Amino acid sequence: MLKNSQTKVIAPVITFGLLRAHAETGKMQFSDSEIRKSYDAAVEFLKGFLRHDVHIGAKYYDAYGSRMSRYHVLKPIGHLKYELLAPFTEEAETLAKWIPKRIKQHITERLGVVPLLKDANTRAKLADSASEFQQLIRDQIDRTPANFEIFSFALIKVHLEKFACKIYRDTRTAAHDKGVDLSTNFGVVYQIKRLRIFTQSEADQVYAELKVNFDNERLQEGNVVLVIDDISKKVKKYLIDMKVQSFSRSDLLKLAANFDEPEDRQKVLRIVYEEFRREYSNGG
Repeated sequence: MLKNSQTKVIAPVITFGLLRAHAETGKMQFSDSEIRKSYDAAVEFLKGFLRHDVHIGAKYYDAYGSRMSRYHVLKPIGHLKYELLAPFTEEAETLAKWIPKRIKQHITERLGVVPLLKDANTRAKLADSASEFQQLIRDQIDRTPANFEIFSFALIKVHLEKFACKIYRDTRTAAHDKGVDLSTNFGVVYQIKRLRIFTQSEADQVYAELKVNFDNERLQEGNVVLVIDDISKKVKKYLIDMKVQSFSRSDLLKLAANFDEPEDRQKVLRIVYEEFRREYSNGG
């Protein structure tokens, strides 16, 4: 279940809610409204247990009940009516104690320090030392495609603000295969994709995608910047000859190293949390 929870933990939370209800009441058959009620209660419990709501649950839909059959948690027994199955029923109490801990471990593995950034004091401590801030960025940026995209956005945003430039995220991190587009108030578009480009054929493929996503005039004027994980010097020059600039992970880390003021480093961490919460918090 957790492997399928790319943006929000839904199925494990539904399972947890149902098992809590079964352990408390012995109930084995649930209507859709009862599943929703147990799910909402589970979300509230987990928010208290984790002390944040990032990556926990989402808006409930009546299709979720039938989807739980793929995990052999529920089976349909009528219209929007389901039965809780063994071995979940047999181990309900044990699983209900274990699932919150496993969800916490999963979120920590995926999001690292991100949930802790909710607290301003924590952000201040993490941003106090320039070297520790750089290490934090280095550790966090590679965890997931979402981490790469959002940390990159935050670093670029704070950097550009020094020049009175604004940048906006136009797409969301759910579409990792397409990357994330960033627009600006000065005509340039940034596209963030966690990929490595080492050959001319790979560069040609990326350029072909850019031609589909952006108008030819913008490309010809050199107003498209790729933010990627890594690129060879030869291929970087090849793209520059096609008027496409590239910004690699090493360039992002150099940006992080150039933030001399703790306030700028705190701002990066605040933006990271806000962007993650905008996409991953419950109800989003």
